[in-house]
Amino acid sequence: MSTAASTPSRPSRRRGPAGWSLRTRIVAIMIALLSVLGLVVGGTAELYLHKSLHDQLDDDLGELGKRISGPGPGQGMPGSGRFKTLSQAIVDGPTGAMGTDSIVVVIPDGGEAVGGLVQPKDSATESDRPGDNKFARLSAQMVATLQREVPEGQTADVDLGGYLPEYRVMAKEIDGEIVYLGISLEDVNNTLVTVAIFTGCVIVGSLLIAGWGGALIVRRTLKPLDRVAATATRVSELKLDAGEVRLAQRVPEPDTDPRTEVGQVGAALNRMLDHVGNALEARHASEMQVRQFVADASHELRTPLAAIRGYAELSRRSRQVVPDEIAHVLNRVESEAKRMTALVEDLLLLARLDAGRPLAQDPVDLTMLAVDATSDAHAAGPGHYWQLDLPDEPVTVVGDGARLHQVVANLLANARTHTPEGATVTVKVGSVRDAAVIQVIDNGPGIQPDVVPRIFERFARGDSSRSRAAGSTGLGLSIVHAVVTSHRGKVGVQSRPGQTVFTVMLPLGPPPVVPTAEQRPEMLQPAR
Repeated sequence: MSTAASTPSRPSRRRGPAGWSLRTRIVAIMIALLSVLGLVVGGTAELYLHKSLHDQLDDDLGELGKRISGPGPGQGMPGSGRFKTLSQAIVDGPTGAMGTDSIVVVIPDGGEAVGGLVQPKDSATESDRPGDNKFARLSAQMVATLQREVPEGQTADVDLGGYLPEYRVMAKEIDGEIVYLGISLEDVNNTLVTVAIFTGCVIVGSLLIAGWGGALIVRRTLKPLDRVAATATRVSELKLDAGEVRLAQRVPEPDTDPRTEVGQVGAALNRMLDHVGNALEARHASEMQVRQFVADASHELRTPLAAIRGYAELSRRSRQVVPDEIAHVLNRVESEAKRMTALVEDLLLLARLDAGRPLAQDPVDLTMLAVDATSDAHAAGPGHYWQLDLPDEPVTVVGDGARLHQVVANLLANARTHTPEGATVTVKVGSVRDAAVIQVIDNGPGIQPDVVPRIFERFARGDSSRSRAAGSTGLGLSIVHAVVTSHRGKVGVQSRPGQTVFTVMLPLGPPPVVPTAEQRPEMLQPAR
């Protein structure tokens, strides 16, 4: 049967912030706050710069409007001459000429729009003559856009479309005529974009530096927490289920300062370890008392049990006739005395193994051991079919031959006891890397799944599906487990209806690297 233990699937690591480490979350929160702060500061600066530049444009437009509407030579000239006079006022004003690509449009009352986009002059000499400004006429659609987007007496940003940029335009009434003065927003927009890009680069650079520096600071700040976690990890790796346990691990004194959060955790962990250590010491003392009691009681019970058996045997050898009823009673007394003797011997053996009594360290041929144990089992259970599957070469381990023989004998007795007559029991011996393997396989009804996890516990009882016609002390498999563990080996069981496999794995030599029996290899191949 191939029943390699399935490896438990590892939980998938969370991708969201809930699965981040505390260090990562602190740095992320710090970066997020700095990002929000940078956006607020940068956005506020951008808005203030936008308002300042537009206010400056509005002041320039207001100044130009004053220059046009104020007194000046030739401004009383009607018609197109009026437009030229206005243009000359713009060119010859005290603040200098109006820049090219600016807009000057005059709409007489009931007349056609005059002016347009200010164009550069052809030569230096031409630029010296006032009144010769050049204009690119605006289309009727653009003029209509000016009239629609800029009400009289107000200032607004206007997109005329086409090849022209966006303009800041002011509409002003002068002597019954509407004059539209516009300054290109291209330089202003370029300035705003440049400042925004520069601010963004500064913010990003600052965030990178802050993230790197914050990670270093947080890592150094959380080092005490790492030391506390390391102490807890070392404690978690200790074997606490049995035997004497010394919890020498403690959080260092500098990391138990109650004035800090990490110190509070470290101090609490130390107090918990003190309590756990005291509880483990009390548990170990109680176990030792129970083991000593069991050993003493078992040792003391051997003598009276031997006496009871001796008197029962002596009574049967008496020359006087013993009534049948008395003979039956004496036979039952002798039988129960033998059973109690076996139980006491098993308890005494377990107590000695629990106490760590050293075992013999001799070469043991598992092949011959399996032959002898199977031969004894065949004599005890002739109603079963007993089979051997042995390798061509002997498999030898170092251990206590008598105890290892008892391991195989107990497994065979367990198979004989819990399977009906006619069942087949197979003993296989082989080896894998670093381990010798003994398998006892029967085709009985199997073990219930809820019994398998506690099958090697003391006085463990299977369910009714595994017959107990011959009776049992309930210590046979626990002795198997104790002896195999004392040899630094592993024992396990896999069972299903129609097949039960007990697997014993023993180290072939130092170092004792033995895989668990539950994760045993494939069934040993039949010997050729």
